[in-house]
Amino acid sequence: MGRYLLDTNILVFMISGDSESFSNEIKNILDDFSNQLNTSVFAVSELIQLYRIGKVKTKKYKSEAEIIEALEKEFYIKTLPFSFEHSKILAKLKIADGHNDPFDHAIISHAIAENLIAISSDRKFDFYTSQKLKFSFNKR
Repeated sequence: MGRYLLDTNILVFMISGDSESFSNEIKNILDDFSNQLNTSVFAVSELIQLYRIGKVKTKKYKSEAEIIEALEKEFYIKTLPFSFEHSKILAKLKIADGHNDPFDHAIISHAIAENLIAISSDRKFDFYTSQKLKFSFNKR
């Protein structure tokens, strides 16, 4: 059993039904019901924003509320809150050159603080493994 924190891009692939965007390794993790799948409240916030501005499209879900419900009820993903303790990790995080995404920084800090394995298609997450991030890359 593994404990994982899913990045926003993984959530996007899931709700859009784009299973072709998952590597075999990540498909196996997501399909193994003994694994605990989590996401950060920051990833959910980013997902909602991307949906609202039309960068994320889904035929199945007709509203932000339906997407949020699906994460929990259909994909069995728990959304974790972000606390002051997580903010302390974020404040100490050494940021990779050119990695200016504050949502990613919060998600990475969340994974470090909770000792979860982050899953992302973003290769920039690799930089943070020297700062105690456990990372599983989704090679598309």
